[in-house]
Amino acid sequence: MLSSIHHSPLTIHQMQPGKKVYFLSDFHLGVPDYASSLEREKRIVAFLEEIRRDAAVIFIVGDMFDFWYEYRTVVPRGYVRLLGKLAEITDSGIPVHFFVGNHDMWMKDGAKQGYLQQELNIPVYFEPRAFEFNNKKFWVGHGDGLGPGDHGYKMMKKVFRNPVCQWLFGILPPYIGMGLANYLSRRSRTVTGMADEKFYGEEGEWLITYCKDILKEQHYDYLVFGHRHLPIDFALKSGSRYINLGDWIRYYTYAVFDGQQLYLKTRYPELENKIVRHP
Repeated sequence: MLSSIHHSPLTIHQMQPGKKVYFLSDFHLGVPDYASSLEREKRIVAFLEEIRRDAAVIFIVGDMFDFWYEYRTVVPRGYVRLLGKLAEITDSGIPVHFFVGNHDMWMKDGAKQGYLQQELNIPVYFEPRAFEFNNKKFWVGHGDGLGPGDHGYKMMKKVFRNPVCQWLFGILPPYIGMGLANYLSRRSRTVTGMADEKFYGEEGEWLITYCKDILKEQHYDYLVFGHRHLPIDFALKSGSRYINLGDWIRYYTYAVFDGQQLYLKTRYPELENKIVRHP
């Protein structure tokens, strides 16, 4: 039921001239192997260093890792370059917001429990939230389990988000737990195959249907999601736009709001023709 969704803006910002808001998602660090994941991580870190010069706020919209579980006293191995860069950015006073994705849904929120919030001062959100910048309204979320269809995943998400299931997983030794989770993650990607490279049209894209339902209740200028992996900039009614951020595996795409308009871009111009734009 959409009527239960909290639409009040979480934060309202008047941006300083020259400042921008950046949105990135779906890094999936950890796959398909150590070497390629490390190379991808270095590219992301270089990009974060570049945008911090004019960033007012940075959003990471889920699936930063291909799998992440927050043990009480154990931190999953790796990703030190990215985590260090994020700490450096927030320490400098630039806010970073993180939305939990389907691959890192076992993060914790709250300053006392959550690793990202406690160590990096990054708030963690489990559901889409509203933001406002320069009188432009944004609805932001990862995108998993939204819209019609995908009932199997929606049921699985309820199980995985259950505190008892999380506790049971947590009592497994990290070697076993992480090994099992990485196996399931790779298997999921094999089943999905190349489906995320195809645009299914206005009626076939579940997130477009979800955006239309949201707009029946509340106007947003931009509805920004990840999860889909295919970069999409789609015009909706009343001047709204659905933006899917793509990923940093094949497309290296991101969105940037310059205070007036939101643009979907790729870090590498030769990939520009891979972005789905309508109209």
